[in-house]
Amino acid sequence: MNIKRYFITGLLVLVPLFITLWVLSTVIGMMDQSLLLLPKAWRPEAQFGRAIPGIGAILTVLIILVTGLIATNFFGKKLIDMWENMLGHVPFVKSIYSSVKQVSDTLFSDSGNAFRKALLVQFPREGSWTIAFQTGEPGGDVVNHLTGDFVSVYVPTTPNPTGGYFLMMKRSDVIELNMSVDQALKYIISMGVVAPHPVAAKILTATKT
Repeated sequence: MNIKRYFITGLLVLVPLFITLWVLSTVIGMMDQSLLLLPKAWRPEAQFGRAIPGIGAILTVLIILVTGLIATNFFGKKLIDMWENMLGHVPFVKSIYSSVKQVSDTLFSDSGNAFRKALLVQFPREGSWTIAFQTGEPGGDVVNHLTGDFVSVYVPTTPNPTGGYFLMMKRSDVIELNMSVDQALKYIISMGVVAPHPVAAKILTATKT
């Protein structure tokens, strides 16, 4: 009997399905929190006698679309400029808002280039290798204390790449991979299971200085 083979095959079919449903359920549940913005009399519980999953997700999408529509016209831009100018005069809030806005602009804008290149780096110790992403180059007063050519590197955790480590490494110590950012992210999220197809030139080694 091939009970073991049937069991493994069933796992391969059901585990990705269950994880996908769990992620979707979690995201929709978070988006449903937008219903708290409505008066109690307008909420599904009051209108239909029970909560309806997904209504808040639709409301969230509508809020985002309306905000984007307003922000793209002349008066909307003026309103946003006034709002940002007001926040810019509030201590502590200004630093948080400006930092978050810079990050979100980099991540979500069409011209954003948050993850520029997929890299191979030694982390967390010499001899251990992992995939990282080049996010830019050191700036500010930091460059006054670094000798040589450095790059800013983000080392994501797996299977959740939203957590990780920010490092500044010598350009000569990183290896640029002949791999797209999307391929590298899939490789990280799958914990190395979903490996990109091999290519003729696997890596492009940075020029040693």
